[in-house]
Order: sequence, then C-alpha cells, then structure tokens
Amino acid sequence: MDLIDIGLNLTHDSFDPDRDAVVERAIAAGVSQFVLTGSSVAGSDEAIRLAATRPGRFFATAGVHPHHAKEFDQETVPALSALTASPHCVAIGECGLDFFRNFSTPAQQEHAYREQLLLAARTKLPVFLHQRDAHGHFVGILKEHLNEIPRAVAHCFTGGPDELATYLELGLYIGITGWICDERRGHHLQEIVGEIPRDRIMVETDAPYLLPRDLDPKPKSRRNEPAYLPHILVTVARAMSCDPEELGAATTANARRFFAVQPPG
Repeated sequence: MDLIDIGLNLTHDSFDPDRDAVVERAIAAGVSQFVLTGSSVAGSDEAIRLAATRPGRFFATAGVHPHHAKEFDQETVPALSALTASPHCVAIGECGLDFFRNFSTPAQQEHAYREQLLLAARTKLPVFLHQRDAHGHFVGILKEHLNEIPRAVAHCFTGGPDELATYLELGLYIGITGWICDERRGHHLQEIVGEIPRDRIMVETDAPYLLPRDLDPKPKSRRNEPAYLPHILVTVARAMSCDPEELGAATTANARRFFAVQPPG
C-alpha cells in the first residue's frame, strides 16, 4: 500500500526515544507520507522543523487547538502566518471548537477559530478542523468563511449521521481514525462510513492517541503509531464493503489533492 497518515502528533514526547524507528516501521507497513499536526504556535513550529528533516515525506500543519485557545493573543496570527511561509506547511490547524473539555472558554475558542479561518482564507491553505460537542457553533462559524477557504477536513470524525450529512453537504473531507475500531464507541461509525463519497475520505492515526482497540497484539506501551494505519484502513474498507487496496489508493489520492502534495521522490 501507499498510504498517507493525514494526522499524527509525531513531535509528542512519547516518540522521543525511537522516532526514527517509528517512521521506518510505518514506511515498511506501507505508509509513505505523514502530515504532522500543529496544536499551538510552539508545537506548530516544532512540527514544521521536524517536517523539514524529511522533505517530501513529512509535512505539517500550523494552528492552535481549541484547548490552547486561551493562549491566542495579538502575536499569534503573525506567528502562524510566518510559519505558513514554510514549504513544509500544508494546512491551517488543528483548529475548531471543543466544548467537551472547555480547557479554554467557548468565547476564547470561537475567537481563535475565526482568526484561523481568516488566516486560511488569506493564505489559501486548507483547514484541519477539530470539533467536539460544539457542532452547531462550529458549523455556524465555518459557514461564514467557507467560501474563501480552498478545502476543509473534519479531522478525527466521530459524530453521528446528521453531523456527517452536514459536513458532506458543506463539501468537507472526512478524516477517519482508529475510533472506528472501537466496538464500544465506534460501532456507529462502521454503520455510516459508507455514506462518505470515495473522493472525500481520508485516514489518520492521531498517534500516539487512539490506539485501535481491536489491535492484536497490542503494544505494551499502549502507544498508537502510524504503522497501524493499514489496520485502520482495513476496518474502514470492511465497513464500506470495498477492497482495501482500492480504498487505500482513493484515500491517498484524496490526501495529495487536499494538501496539494506530490508523491515522495
């Protein structure tokens, strides 16, 4: 397979002891390219610096996760804008709303979200979106800016059929993680994932988080890795009643189109 993990936190300190080995395991498993998630200004800078070590194989996003929205100040947009000048930066985000945790207030989150959508419109970069327990507000704000943004993906989609229908109607791409492998929380995803058009679905691990629950054997560390992306893909293909190779090729084509990247040289 030739897969792209569109969302992983490769700068996470759990990868510090063996980051290169993690990447090599993923490449051996068929994951050829990786989009590293930026969740704060400092984290985005770190992701872009890491992406520069393997150009054409690593890419990165630049953004402020809603958990960090309380850190968003007058210096944030200029800092993110400077990061987007890097050829390794391929999207704005992770940005959006998370009213489940509310580590930042809803007002702080909405301000940071709007500012990053405006930045995406100015830079003509796609947006890498996060939403949890905030669907109505999230969609309302997105609609104000969507016409100016080239592309948007609902990263780590875990919602129900109504949320999915809304996102698809708005033209969003959908990112599916190992959440679909969880027989307790992800069963509903297996029932609705077939509604996603083949030209709008992408796959991701969100590593080191969201280790697929049905992975056997599980790593003792309980750490998710990009090498498990093919396992997620097979689960998605089974739920969609399609061939994993064909679905894998579709998700890769979608990711390259979405992030405007070429296959590795």
